[in-house]
Amino acid sequence: MENEAYVRAVHDKGFTFDRRRLLAVAGGTGALALTGLWPGGAEAAAAEACLEEVESETAGPFPADGSNGPDVRTINGVVRRDIRSSFGGATGVAGGVPLTFSLVVQDLTCKPLVGAAVYAWHCDREGRYSLYSSGATEENYLRGIQVTDRSGRVTFTSIFPACYQGRWPHIHFEVYSTLTDATGGAGPIRKTSQIAFPEQVADAVYATAAGYEQSVANMERISLATDMVFRDDLAAREMATVTGDVDCGYVARLTITVDPANVEEPGEGPPPPPVGGATV
Repeated sequence: MENEAYVRAVHDKGFTFDRRRLLAVAGGTGALALTGLWPGGAEAAAAEACLEEVESETAGPFPADGSNGPDVRTINGVVRRDIRSSFGGATGVAGGVPLTFSLVVQDLTCKPLVGAAVYAWHCDREGRYSLYSSGATEENYLRGIQVTDRSGRVTFTSIFPACYQGRWPHIHFEVYSTLTDATGGAGPIRKTSQIAFPEQVADAVYATAAGYEQSVANMERISLATDMVFRDDLAAREMATVTGDVDCGYVARLTITVDPANVEEPGEGPPPPPVGGATV
């Protein structure tokens, strides 16, 4: 398994490195068990982990944030929790396995960023991005903005994204200081990054749910170690914790740290990969 290989690879890099990476990679109960390996336990481990800022990643070729084509952020109705349907005159609805995903946004002192805005977007179950991909150019579904609550949390109701050619299953997001910054079209963007999904969850969705057939073959050809975005550290700070099942849907959660004074240019990050198959 990839996680086991990664643990072996970092074993000789020192105790501080190991405990930070192992916590990020293990997740769930495995991470809790690892906290017994050093003084301070779970609280000390959590405090150290939250000090590490989530990686800045490419917004990809289909952000619809004005940096590459349309700017969906400025359309009335984009501020919403349920992003499965199109809005602002478009009427399509993205089908797929239900997914509720949450981001908790913290600053560099591990305090929640209250009143910040998160713009999130991802592909549909066919691997298409609304506003860009053939068959979805007239839609703007699977895009939306939410404002963080007093816990720094935003939550979106969506569907599980496909695995398209050349990329591990993921969700894109941008963080802004305020809702006005997010919807005004000028920013500034404080963080652009992505959410990754556990392999076993993705495999379960793709193997059993209608509409995801192409994702089965695409997952067989990609790994975290070969993904151009997550390969540097196997998505150590971007891997969501996911619960649920195909029948009832899934709930994904990720806590991230960002620098609220940081400024990133739209589209900043490594160049995006080509999107194969039906997604152009």
